[in-house]
Amino acid sequence: MAAAKELKAVKRANAGKGAARAERRAGRVPGTVYGENQPAASISVDSVELGRSIFAGRFLTTVFELDIDGQKTRVIPRDFQLDPLKDRPVHVDFQRLGKGSVIKVAVPVHFINQETSPGHQARRHAERRAPHGRLLRPG
Repeated sequence: MAAAKELKAVKRANAGKGAARAERRAGRVPGTVYGENQPAASISVDSVELGRSIFAGRFLTTVFELDIDGQKTRVIPRDFQLDPLKDRPVHVDFQRLGKGSVIKVAVPVHFINQETSPGHQARRHAERRAPHGRLLRPG
């Protein structure tokens, strides 16, 4: 099994809009940890540390060892929101991972030299021609 990245978090006593805004003013990102038949826990993570993890790439497919006030929990990020103007994290959701857990993760696949492949050229030609033979879009 791959090594999990370490991420420190603090448990939040209050939940809700006002408490979340107070965390953001303090330079922290509010979040939630759920799953494994346990109640959801409200947490907050350091904004700078979380932002580095998000913008480094592969954030949603990385397993983290979340240290919540000294208690370690193995989690995977499920969602995060960014501020549309400042591009800073606003909220994050984590799912707990137990031993033997099975989860689904979407992994993006990027192809290189796709434009020069013969299959790609044939598909482009088929997209441009309608069944009646007229050109659908310029290519």
